[in-house]
Amino acid sequence: MTPLPLRDVHEGVAPAWWPPAPGWWLLLGAIVIVATLLGWRAAAKRRRREAILRLFDDALAHAGTPAQQVAAMSELLRRAARRKHAGADRLLGDEWLRFLDEGMPRPVFSTGAGRLLGDGGFRPQVAAQECAVLRDLARERYLRWMRA
Repeated sequence: MTPLPLRDVHEGVAPAWWPPAPGWWLLLGAIVIVATLLGWRAAAKRRRREAILRLFDDALAHAGTPAQQVAAMSELLRRAARRKHAGADRLLGDEWLRFLDEGMPRPVFSTGAGRLLGDGGFRPQVAAQECAVLRDLARERYLRWMRA
């Protein structure tokens, strides 16, 4: 028997890093799809928020006097309140103001500057400063209810 001629073992050539294997292409595609969907969702949320605020601001811009603005805020909040509770738009007086305060860290409608919402739409004169403070409170409450 003749001995076999043996040679040293040589390492194979390392695979090239480009182009990547099909699994890496799938992973990249999945990452791109997820990032696109997240970006689209964030943009849709931003557009919805802007549309809600534009609706609020346009309604107040069409109201002339501060008393009419208070009445417009009350109407918008009552519409938004229906999203939270079916009969909320029919609440009156202090019960309505307490409903507006639900979920807030401190009561601003029943005991604070938001009390103007109770009767401000019926007053002949409302101070512009009081209306501006109420606008900020009502705008935030309206946005929170419409997004829910």
